[in-house]
Amino acid sequence: MTRPALLVTRRIYPEVLAGLAAQFDVTHNQHDDLLWSKPELIDKISAIDYLLCTVVDKVDAEVIAAAPRLKAIATGAVGFNNIDVAACQARGIRVSNTPDVLTETTADFAWALLMATARRVSESERYVRAGQWSGWAFDQFTGVDVHGASLGILGMGRIGGAIARRASGFGMTLRYHNRKPAEQAHGAAYVSKAELLEQSDFVVLVIPYSQATHHIIGAQDLAQMKPTACLINLARGGVVDDQALLAALKGGAIRAAGLDVFENEPRLDPGFLTLENVVLTPHIASSSRATRGRMMALAAENLLAHAAGRPMPTPVA
Repeated sequence: MTRPALLVTRRIYPEVLAGLAAQFDVTHNQHDDLLWSKPELIDKISAIDYLLCTVVDKVDAEVIAAAPRLKAIATGAVGFNNIDVAACQARGIRVSNTPDVLTETTADFAWALLMATARRVSESERYVRAGQWSGWAFDQFTGVDVHGASLGILGMGRIGGAIARRASGFGMTLRYHNRKPAEQAHGAAYVSKAELLEQSDFVVLVIPYSQATHHIIGAQDLAQMKPTACLINLARGGVVDDQALLAALKGGAIRAAGLDVFENEPRLDPGFLTLENVVLTPHIASSSRATRGRMMALAAENLLAHAAGRPMPTPVA
């Protein structure tokens, strides 16, 4: 009996790949781990029944049309805006993601990014590494306090709630904004987006990307923030207008930013590299060994379930 063909677009943990290889004929990218171009992906997907992709793989209608045998796609991420879900639904192709398993790890990283931004950790480390530190000074690399400050969370979903829970230890005033009030706000007050921007010392973005949230933080929004405020984005590139953010950071409209995601990543705007008041990380908010392992394992579980005729554990379409 012929086994279904599976394409795995990026390197995954060996134990997950071994579990998939027991049930599928697997074509993988385990050794090179290079992002395939669109023509390369189209070529590789033409005789594939199942696809395991990542957030950086753009699976649009043209790619889907090139895969006449495709039955299901599993992405190893919560967000699935890189997949044309409507095109999949039109073909009866199932799509799954990996919610929940990365919530706590991503919330941890939100605080790592927030603290590093507030206390100028990256900037001061570069200073030490460059051999510029010649002695202690009273006003050296003064940052802003996190304890007792006000935290605004744009997006009170699972990750937003986990971030809010952690804020209690810092004695912070909590505000959040969603399209509608959340069932569990973890002590945060529901306010308008304008109020959140105007009143928060730290604004953390954890909303999914869509056309509705494209550039939800733009020049006018940044102008509403306190000049002493810090913006933290670990949602998706495109949620923030990066050109507007660069102008705000250069002009002092806000104090600083901590960014894990960017428009057109990994080709981020080189202007960010010239600024000291921004902390930059390469889309690693969920990157602990345990969590990335669980993400890949859940993606694999969805594919194995579909191939066996069982319901997918975490379908989105």
